[in-house]
Amino acid sequence: MSAKLHEAQEHCKTAEKFLKTSLLKWKPDFDSAADEYSQAAQCFRIARDLKSSKECYLKASELYKKNRSFFHAGKAIENAIIVSKELTMPEELYSLGCESSSLYQQHGSGDSGANILDKVAKIIEENSPDLAVKLYQQAADVSSAESSQHQGSEYISKASRILVKLQRYDEAVDSLRHEIGFHQESGNINAIGRLTVAIVLVQLARGDAVAAEKAYKEWGNNCEVPEIQTLEQLLQAYDEEDRDSAKKALSSPFIRSMDVEYARLASTIPLPEGLEPVPKASVRENAAPSYVSQNAAYMEQDDNDEGKSQDTSFNTSAIDNTERKHDDEDELC
Repeated sequence: MSAKLHEAQEHCKTAEKFLKTSLLKWKPDFDSAADEYSQAAQCFRIARDLKSSKECYLKASELYKKNRSFFHAGKAIENAIIVSKELTMPEELYSLGCESSSLYQQHGSGDSGANILDKVAKIIEENSPDLAVKLYQQAADVSSAESSQHQGSEYISKASRILVKLQRYDEAVDSLRHEIGFHQESGNINAIGRLTVAIVLVQLARGDAVAAEKAYKEWGNNCEVPEIQTLEQLLQAYDEEDRDSAKKALSSPFIRSMDVEYARLASTIPLPEGLEPVPKASVRENAAPSYVSQNAAYMEQDDNDEGKSQDTSFNTSAIDNTERKHDDEDELC
């Protein structure tokens, strides 16, 4: 047993003594016991017994809460999260992060509350992006309550990018609108212009070119010249169903310079179908003759016979008239 493990156990024993009551000591000394558990946790941490360190930090937090030392209680949970981030499931880390943030806010330290939510979100983002989105959104709300619009916009921006990466485009649109709201309150016009491009791309990814055009009309007055040129070319291409022009706009240098998630999104957006020319009729070689009904053939034969009979009667009457003319001339002679 190392010296630090022995020291940690001694601190735990001392903490238990502070919690005991007697005839002369009617109330446990929660604050002193919490301090002893915190020191024991640090010793366990140095000795690489991370599980015991986490347990001691959580015990210290409970004792600090009983003594209404909310800041120290939140800090103890934060330390427990840090030492156990590789051992604890994302769901438990999420719960601990929310609890620590709540304790910080009860103490009046909203910035610390938002910061711990951001820390936990970074830890679990790779394995549980859904929970990370919730933590970033909560951090943004906490910062907004503290009138820190700039910091809140950074938190909600992280949530927006994760939602785009997860292809949850409906939620991404709402998150981007929330992000634009933060920048409007802080007067950051340049950021609104870039976010306008982002929300247009997300709407096109949803397959809703009409909503994309509405977003441009709503926030386009905040865009700079490169942003306006890119968006107008893009929206015109989708309006005219010009596939080549849309592809060119989506691969423009301006869009490629955006955040990685939006640059990747641009390469996956479905292009307009385009107006295909009507194919010309072609003649097939060695094709079979067209089908002709036998009734139609008989009718055509009858018409021909009738025509011949008419021609014959016409010729006969013409011959009779010629003979009569000759007879009349003979009589006159």
